Amino acid sequence: MPIETQTDLFTSNKYLIRKKVLKLAGGAFHIYEPDGRLAFYSKQKAFKLKEDIRLFTDESMATETLTIKARKILDFSAAYDVVDSMTGEKVGALKRQGLKSMLRDEWVIMDKSDNEIGLIQEDSMFLAILRRFASGLIPQIYTGKIGETKVCDFRQNFNPFVTKINVDFTADTGNLLDKRLGMAASILLCAVEGKQG
Repeated sequence: MPIETQTDLFTSNKYLIRKKVLKLAGGAFHIYEPDGRLAFYSKQKAFKLKEDIRLFTDESMATETLTIKARKILDFSAAYDVVDSMTGEKVGALKRQGLKSMLRDEWVIMDKSDNEIGLIQEDSMFLAILRRFASGLIPQIYTGKIGETKVCDFRQNFNPFVTKINVDFTADTGNLLDKRLGMAASILLCAVEGKQG
């Protein structure tokens, strides 16, 4: 059965993202369905002045689904545009709160017109500060909200060697968050935030 729309690819409420280890240049991420099947493969382009991450349907990279691109070069408070690669439509944007994220990671969720619609925030200031000193020993947990309504969780697994994040959209019963934007956020949490240290 052919895929009618791009959003038909993002049907699961839960995913596991695993960062590929021993990759010398750039970054690569495998995104799995709850049953263990590969749902997506993401590749971060190496040696780019502006962050450039692509999401594909599999490791062959034949079908690109999303593009996540930084607007500026090496910006501490970078905004990342999320574009549907199949239609060319901007889905929305995600902006890292630079100074606030020094102590506690925080990202603004924006719609396609750059209106702020939500926030992704690390679980607590106390634990966030501890993580800066105990890298990898305290897994990161983020909550995503649209307005005041919780729509997703991102939970890092305890593993000091391999970054794994469980993504859970089950709280979004009203479909307030476009899952394409939610998936882009989870990849950025793996690629940009990485491990605290």
